[in-house]
Amino acid sequence: MKIVAIEITRHRIPLEPPVPVSWDSRPRESFTINLVRVRTDQGLEGVAAGDSMGGFDEHADLFLGRDPRDIERHHAVLDNLCFHYGRWWPLDLALWDLRGKIEGEPVFRLLGGTDNRVRAYASTALRRDEAESRETARALVARGFGAIKLRFSTDDWRRDLARANAVRDAVGPGIDLMVDCNQAWRMSWDTAPPWELATAREVALALAELDIYWMEEPLHRGDYAGMAALRAETDVRIAGGEVTREAHEFRTLIERGCLDVLQPDCVFVGGITGCARIATAAREAGLMFTPHTWGSGLGLLANAQLTVGVGGAPYLEFPFDPPDWVPARRDFGLKETIETDDEGWLTLSDRPGLGADLDEDVLRETRVG
Repeated sequence: MKIVAIEITRHRIPLEPPVPVSWDSRPRESFTINLVRVRTDQGLEGVAAGDSMGGFDEHADLFLGRDPRDIERHHAVLDNLCFHYGRWWPLDLALWDLRGKIEGEPVFRLLGGTDNRVRAYASTALRRDEAESRETARALVARGFGAIKLRFSTDDWRRDLARANAVRDAVGPGIDLMVDCNQAWRMSWDTAPPWELATAREVALALAELDIYWMEEPLHRGDYAGMAALRAETDVRIAGGEVTREAHEFRTLIERGCLDVLQPDCVFVGGITGCARIATAAREAGLMFTPHTWGSGLGLLANAQLTVGVGGAPYLEFPFDPPDWVPARRDFGLKETIETDDEGWLTLSDRPGLGADLDEDVLRETRVG
C-alpha cells in the first residue's frame, strides 16, 4: 500500500454576529478549517484538520509513494519539517486516521485504550460580565457538566476574580472550576505584556480560596523560573503548554517543575505520535495530561482519541459556550456534531480511525482559496 496523494483545502463559515473570544482583542468574524486528506493506491483516505500547511506541496514527495503505516518514519520527517516551516502535524493525525481505517479500529484502541469515554469540562470563551457568567455557568451545570473553565478576559484581573467568585457562588462547591489566565501568548496584533510573577501569585492565592481545580497559563510561556516558583508557593495546580511548538519543550517544563497539568494539542505539536510520548512522560513524572482542543471538530476528535487511548485524564476540554460557540459551528463539515451526554461524558464511537464522517456537500459549499 502506498500514499498517492495529499490534498489540503480551506473551508470557512461566517460568524454573525462576530464572536468576542477572551484571548483575542478582535471579535472573530469567521471560522476556518484547513482539511488534510491522505489517499492511498487502494482507495482509502485519512483526514484531519489544523494548520494551513502553506508550502507543504514542495515537500509532499517525502511522503508520496511511501507506506502510510510507517508512522514513526513519517513523524520523524514531520519533526524536521515543522522545525523549518510551520505546524504541519495534521498530517500525522490524518495518517493515524488512515491506519485506523486500514486496521478497522478506532485510534484510541490502536493506542492501547480499553475504555471509550472521558469526562468533559465545558470550556467557555466569551467575554462576559458577572451576571452573564453566573447564568452561563448554571446553564452548563444543568446540561450535566461537572467542570467548567472560565477565562480572564479584561485588562483588570480584579474584575475577573469577581466573576470567578460569582460563578463559584452560582454553582456551589460540587463543581470543578478551572481558570485560564491567557498570559502565555498573544495574538499577533496584541502587544499587552504578560503578568509578572507578583501578579500571578496574588491571583493564585485568591483562586486557591475559591478551590479552583487549575490555573492555566498565568505567566509567559518561557518564564520557566516563574512557573516553578508559582507552583511551589501556591496550592492551586498550574496548567499550560497549549500551543507549545516543539515536543522537547515539555521535557524542560517537566524537568524544571513548571506545571502540574500538561496541555499539548496534537494539532499543534507532535501529532498523535508525539503527544502520546508526552503523555507517558507526564505519567512518569506524576503529572496530569489533558490536551487543549480549542479549534475544529476534527481537532477535538483527534485529541479525544489520544486522551482516551493513553488514559488517565481527569477531564478533556470540550469547547462549548452557547449560544455563540456551539457544536453546529465548531463541527461544520462533519455529518454529525460531537456532543456530550447528560452527565458530561464524551463517548467515542467504534468507527475506525478518528471516527469522523465528512459532509462533502457542506465542504464544497464552504471551500475557499
